[in-house]
Amino acid sequence: MRVVTLTAEDDFEGWRDAARALAGARVSPSEVVWQVGDHPADLFGDEAVLESAAPRAFRVPRAFLDLAQTVILHSDPQRFALLYTLLAGVIEAPKRIDDHADPLVRRLEEMAKAVRRDIHKMRAFVRFREIADDVGTRYIAWFEPEHHIVRTNARFFVDRFANMRWSILTPELSVHWDRATLKEGPPATKADAPEGDPVEDVWKTYYASIFNPARLKTGAMLKEMPRKYWKNMPETALVKELVAGARQRETAMVQTARTAAGGNIAGAWGALRDEAMGCTRCHLYEQATQTVFGEGPIDARMMFVGEQPGDNEDLEGHPFVGPAGQMFDRAMADAGVDRASVYVTNAVKHFKFERRGKRRIHSKPDAGEITACRWWYEQERLLLKPAMTVALGATAARQMIGKTVTITATRGRVIELAEGGKGWVTIHPSFLLRLPDKARAEDEYAMFVEDLKGAAKAL
Repeated sequence: MRVVTLTAEDDFEGWRDAARALAGARVSPSEVVWQVGDHPADLFGDEAVLESAAPRAFRVPRAFLDLAQTVILHSDPQRFALLYTLLAGVIEAPKRIDDHADPLVRRLEEMAKAVRRDIHKMRAFVRFREIADDVGTRYIAWFEPEHHIVRTNARFFVDRFANMRWSILTPELSVHWDRATLKEGPPATKADAPEGDPVEDVWKTYYASIFNPARLKTGAMLKEMPRKYWKNMPETALVKELVAGARQRETAMVQTARTAAGGNIAGAWGALRDEAMGCTRCHLYEQATQTVFGEGPIDARMMFVGEQPGDNEDLEGHPFVGPAGQMFDRAMADAGVDRASVYVTNAVKHFKFERRGKRRIHSKPDAGEITACRWWYEQERLLLKPAMTVALGATAARQMIGKTVTITATRGRVIELAEGGKGWVTIHPSFLLRLPDKARAEDEYAMFVEDLKGAAKAL
C-alpha cells in the first residue's frame, strides 16, 4: 500500500507530482491511500518497491489537467483517489476524457461545476466592512465557502481591489492584502468580522432600487443567492420589506439614484456592473472568461445593443473590441455619429461558443439565455434612460422589443418602446464580415451607415 500525504486540501502540485510518479511506476489506484495534513511522512509507502519498478513515460490530454486542477478544490475527500483512477484510465485510453457519458468523467465534471459555482458565489456575495486599525482603513469580509477555493480566488480580489487594504476571513483560512503582498492567516470565526458600517447604507439603497420580486417568486433569486449567504449580506435584510409593492418602488428608487448627489448615477451603475460580474443566471458563465458589461457615458442619449460578446470581448472584458466592433466604429464614423458619446452593451453578457480544436466559434444564444440576461438589459436602460436604443441584429431586437421579430420587418423605422424612449433595428456589423461577395458587402455596408444616420436623426 502506498500512502501519499499532501500539504493542503488544495495541493494540486503535490497531487500531480505524486500521481505522475505512481502512474509511472504502474501503481494501481486500489493500492494508493491519499491523505492531507499532519500525518507521518510516508510518501508512497514502500519506496524500495516503487524505485525498483521501471518507470514509464506518458502524456495526458490538457483537458484532464484542467479538470484535475478544478476538482482538487472540491470538498469531497475522495477527489484525489477519483482523479488518480481517471488518470490511470486516460493513460490507456486518452479519449476517455472526452466521453461525457462515462460515469467517472461525469462525476468529476459535476464536481468541477460545483467548484466553479462556489468561486462565482464568493466573488458575488463577499461584502467588505470598513474598520480602522493601526495603519489606517482596512476592509474585512466574512465568507463560508463550500469548497477549498479561497487561495485560488484570492487573486480575483487582489486584481479588483488592488488599492484597498482588505482581509477575507473564512472557517478554513484567511487571506490578507496590504496593497503589495498577499498573506495567508489562520482560520477565523464570524465573530472576528465586524458587524456593519455606513457603506452598507449605500449598498442597501442600490439593492432596493434594482430588487425584482419576480426573481424571488420564481426561485431565480434563490438559485443565484442561496439563503445560506443572506446572513452575511446587508442588502438581504431588506427582502421582506421589498417584496410588498417592490415593483412600484423600483422605478422611483432608480430615479432617486439618478438625481442624488447632483444627478450622478455613476455609483449605482458601478454597483450594477459589479453585481453582473458574479452573474450565474444561466449556464453560460461556466465556460466564459468573464461577464462583459456595457460601457460608455452614463448620460448617453443613444444606447446600442449587440448580440453577445465575441472571443476578443470575452478575453478583454470590453464590448465591441473585436472585428465586428471595428466594423461598427468605422460605420459610426462614416455616419457622423461620435462613437465616444454612445453607450454600447449586449443582449447576452457571456460568450457562448463551441470549441473546434483551439478555436472558440461563436454560437447563437437561445431564447432561455436571452431571457435570463434581460434583467441586466432592463437595469441598464432604467439607469441610463437613453432617448434612442438601437438593436444590432435579431437577438438584440428580441431583447429590446420583448418578442421575436425579423430584421426585414422592423429595420430602419422608429419603434416606441413600452418602457419609454425610442427603438431602432438594424443589422449586426458581424453580418457584413460574413459576406463573401465584395459588391454586396459594399451595398450592405452603405445601408448600415444609412441606418445609423437614421437612428441619430430620429433623436
